[in-house]
Amino acid sequence: MLPGAGRVARRAAHQAGRRLLLLVVLLAAVFAAVELLPGDAAGATADRGVTAADLVARRVALGLDRPVAERFLDWMTGLPTGDLGTTARGQQVTDVLAGPFPNTLLLGTLALALSTAGALALGGLAALHPGGRTDRAVDALSTAAFALPEFVVSVALLLLLSRWTGWLPAVTLTGADGRPESWTMLVLPLLSLAIPQIGWNTRIVRGALADQAGLPHVQAAILDGLPRRRVLGHHMLPGALPAVAVGIATSAGMLLGGTVVVETLFNYPGIGAILAGAITDRDTPLIAGVVAAAGAAISLLLLTADLIRATTLGDERR
Repeated sequence: MLPGAGRVARRAAHQAGRRLLLLVVLLAAVFAAVELLPGDAAGATADRGVTAADLVARRVALGLDRPVAERFLDWMTGLPTGDLGTTARGQQVTDVLAGPFPNTLLLGTLALALSTAGALALGGLAALHPGGRTDRAVDALSTAAFALPEFVVSVALLLLLSRWTGWLPAVTLTGADGRPESWTMLVLPLLSLAIPQIGWNTRIVRGALADQAGLPHVQAAILDGLPRRRVLGHHMLPGALPAVAVGIATSAGMLLGGTVVVETLFNYPGIGAILAGAITDRDTPLIAGVVAAAGAAISLLLLTADLIRATTLGDERR
């Protein structure tokens, strides 16, 4: 085993266990929160004109007569095998999520890639001109972008690129396979999610590069007369990578949170509409299934960022 590899493996195991525990706590909070909402799944999904006796029988059939803690533990026993339970309308949660969740992952992955590339480009550009006009402009633009909610960005892009110019479709049409019919239908949701995160990640990249700029080896490279771009790429960016990786992984959670609004606005076939409907139906297994799937994806990204950070710091110590 390579020197330090055992320490990195132990750290990874510790972080994985910690994030798994946090996910379990979050899922327990979901069950408790739905329980506190007015009404229940039996009433929300019942047909019109049902009698009180029918509602009581439906509550028993859905297990709503059992304590919420008991229902949570029962649902958790199936989680390791991929069984996310049954919705209030009698469908398997995994079947309900099988189509929309990959669409959300596609949109989120593209938005994360675009925001990462944009942040590295803008943060690097600002770092090449520290304290100058370009640096100040990037700082102002990134702050403004991050301050704008996805809803505001979505409406602005919808007006500019669809209604006023007609360049892009305003809504997403779904094909027979459950996917968007054209790649052009991805553009507006993609930009709506990516723009605020470009602002967030640009500030992280710029801050991490600024921290690196004052280190002795960077100052020595500058004094040796190396081109500023070479100093940035070979001396500053590698040291900034751990902080950048953590920032990008953190923004993934915000991206998935923003998908609920963006997907609903653009009629995108993702988990946003599923989650909104599940909340309306007070459908605890479906809500918890969405949270579990999204939480697992975010936890994997955060764990990857932790490994990058641990490996990089370990290399620096050696």
